[in-house]
Amino acid sequence: MRNLLIVLSGPSGVGKGTIVKRLLKSGNYALSISCTTRAPRAGETDGKDYFFLTRESFEESIGKGGFLEYSEHFGNYYGTPRAFVEKKLKDRDVLLEIDVDGALNVKKAHPEALLIMIVPPDKNTLYERLLKRGSESEEKIRERLARTDYELSRADGYDYTVINGELNAAVSEIENIIEHEKEK
Repeated sequence: MRNLLIVLSGPSGVGKGTIVKRLLKSGNYALSISCTTRAPRAGETDGKDYFFLTRESFEESIGKGGFLEYSEHFGNYYGTPRAFVEKKLKDRDVLLEIDVDGALNVKKAHPEALLIMIVPPDKNTLYERLLKRGSESEEKIRERLARTDYELSRADGYDYTVINGELNAAVSEIENIIEHEKEK
């Protein structure tokens, strides 16, 4: 069976990170670690959660073609390091948690990539999740919610859409999708 590049994305607060952590517990996947220029949140570790780069080093990597995709939003760069992902794909399936624009760019570069959009049951649930995170101001939360409509409008470019209303059900659905795609 071929190894899959599995891209999970959706609005901020939808539970992508939680779903990825649950999938990783199975031991079947490698995690692609993204690069970012934003400051680490409490408890985040460089090389584990993200590769935290300066703006200058990120831009240097852009110039060298070092990213499968990258984007700038909320005042920071985010990108997927090309060599890191390609190395991991040699051994196993790779999970990639990125924004919708990045996911669609990965699909252009790697048409065989499996794109799964994670969506909330409703916007109120999304707001509650962002609030519980406690890492951003009310203004930042509103910025993230304002982007939600745009992100959800891009779902037609994805292979699958999964509603994360109940975590166990969402994880199970994603595992079934991956199993189905690997059998093709």
